[in-house]
Amino acid sequence: MEKIPSFSKNHDELKRGLHECGISHGVTTWDLRFKTPNGGDYLDSAAMHTIEHLIATIVRNSAHKNDIIYFGPMGCRTGFYLLTVNLDRGGVINLLKDSFKLVPDFSEVPGNKREECGNYLEHDLESAKRECAEYLELLEGV
Repeated sequence: MEKIPSFSKNHDELKRGLHECGISHGVTTWDLRFKTPNGGDYLDSAAMHTIEHLIATIVRNSAHKNDIIYFGPMGCRTGFYLLTVNLDRGGVINLLKDSFKLVPDFSEVPGNKREECGNYLEHDLESAKRECAEYLELLEGV
């Protein structure tokens, strides 16, 4: 089998930040790298799950909601993928900055009822807020 694109990059050279992975069928994949790959510091599962609920909800309710295809976690627990159409790097950076600035305002996790989520008991809003604040700080430097 052919190696998929995400396994073709040298993860020892990949840094925290925002990386464009490429475009396929008009969809751009963005790598939101919260943690350094193989650095020993990974996102906690509960915090990661909560970040997924928060950011997916925010971007799918933004002015760019029709440009969002998907937002979800990386299995390696170092970040998330955002799939978009019709957004360039500057547009994605602005969308993400605006989105991460809204995270502190949440007092509960959206979609956190048993009937709404397949693992509704595994969330950590406070840890998610801390991780999002760190990533926003990184984005502010972009």
